Amino acid sequence: MVEQSDRAPLLDWEEIPPNELTQAVPAPAKENGSESNPPDGRYLGSTALAIGWNTSSGGPVSVTTIPSVNRSPHLDHPGQWGVPSPIHVDSRISLKERLGWEEKDQIVAVFVVTFDTRSGNMVEWCLPQDVNLDGVEFKSMASGSHRIAKDFIYFRKGCYFGLACFANMPVESELERGARMKSVGILSPSYTLLYRYMHFLENQVRHQLQCPGSYSPLEAFYEDKKAVLPPAGNGLVTACPTSAWVPAINRCMHPEMKITHPAGCMSQFIHFFGEQIMVLWKFALLRKRILIFSPPPVGVVCYRVYCCCSLANISIPGIGVSVPEFRPFFYINVADIAALATEMSYVACTTEKIFEEKKELYDVYVDNQNVKTHRDSLQPLLRLNGVDREKYRKLSEQRQLLLYTQEVDGDCTSNEEDLFILFFMEQNNRIFQTLSEVAASADPTLTAEHVRAMGLDPQADRTFLVDLLELYGIDAMLVIDNPCCP
Repeated sequence: MVEQSDRAPLLDWEEIPPNELTQAVPAPAKENGSESNPPDGRYLGSTALAIGWNTSSGGPVSVTTIPSVNRSPHLDHPGQWGVPSPIHVDSRISLKERLGWEEKDQIVAVFVVTFDTRSGNMVEWCLPQDVNLDGVEFKSMASGSHRIAKDFIYFRKGCYFGLACFANMPVESELERGARMKSVGILSPSYTLLYRYMHFLENQVRHQLQCPGSYSPLEAFYEDKKAVLPPAGNGLVTACPTSAWVPAINRCMHPEMKITHPAGCMSQFIHFFGEQIMVLWKFALLRKRILIFSPPPVGVVCYRVYCCCSLANISIPGIGVSVPEFRPFFYINVADIAALATEMSYVACTTEKIFEEKKELYDVYVDNQNVKTHRDSLQPLLRLNGVDREKYRKLSEQRQLLLYTQEVDGDCTSNEEDLFILFFMEQNNRIFQTLSEVAASADPTLTAEHVRAMGLDPQADRTFLVDLLELYGIDAMLVIDNPCCP
């Protein structure tokens, strides 16, 4: 997280160095001192996994894989059919600490985007000067932003990820039509550490509004944080990292888990969607193309993109290697239509209503809290069943217990974000552990008992299971009768 100091705020961009973690599961320790959180919590790094999808290094960072977790206190079914006994996971130890990781700063570019009343959005300044920023002027200033005072945006630019802070300041200028709008942003091969610079970028966009053309702090920042990337013609990485790293980092821990989100991000996600989270969970496991629409501000919606990705994590080695990667696009606009047309699986958000008409680009459309699909084959997955509601009730109970512990015992080490991620990871592990063992048995037949052991409804989740078996290439036969058919 960003460490605030008594120095001049425009130069206050240095972050707290990450702790050196050498043990996969260190003994829980009390935090030293207390850190004040901003009211909206946006600068706070939480404890989500931070595995480096890092296009500038020769390979992944070193990690320790989490063993398969098949049951937790918030799941009633003990697991059957040879499912291994669960390991005890101390909720006071973050996922990041269990893995042990450290990622270096790698800023590929820093830029200023402005709105010109005659030319529209345009890149006003950037370093390095020859960096390809085509389209960034629209990604870093969301459509409809003229109606709000400030915002922040995560986005993708090719294989890079960006974070930009936007601000809108009234001015007495006929040339600017009474408003000056700018965004200041950065690009990086990884989105893990972008949160560290939120405070700096917010300060800088205010500075640019008040003193246009003063780029010295941005120049100093880039010189200190710029990445050393491998040569690739124009200096840009032209292809996304391949799956060659998968054996080293375990497929469950690729980019969707590594954004460091703000405190309360998952809590807001749960409150916003309620039981509909269980519907999104199934679509996420099936690697569907999910598009979230919301009017500005778009920053909080970018966090919903991350939360959706977190629903699909699996920590069983080898599972999901052949399925499309469930990748976050974060904010998109009409300039991304061509790129989205080639994607088999993604989660993204937009402020542009026109996307709802582009049904060929998505499978699931989320309009605020309304989750819908135009595909007939997916319609059954929109209906919540009793098992879904029971799972959501257990998740809510665990959250309430955690909050009670924090309030009564003053336990600041327990983490709501980890509870959320582990809850769904364990759900997913249970499903795939059972499916894998049934497929490897002498009689690869899935019965109603198997399905119940996975925490699913044998009848209501039949369509979901059939799609899951097909997508993941699991050789098992589902023999549960469908009561709707003679």
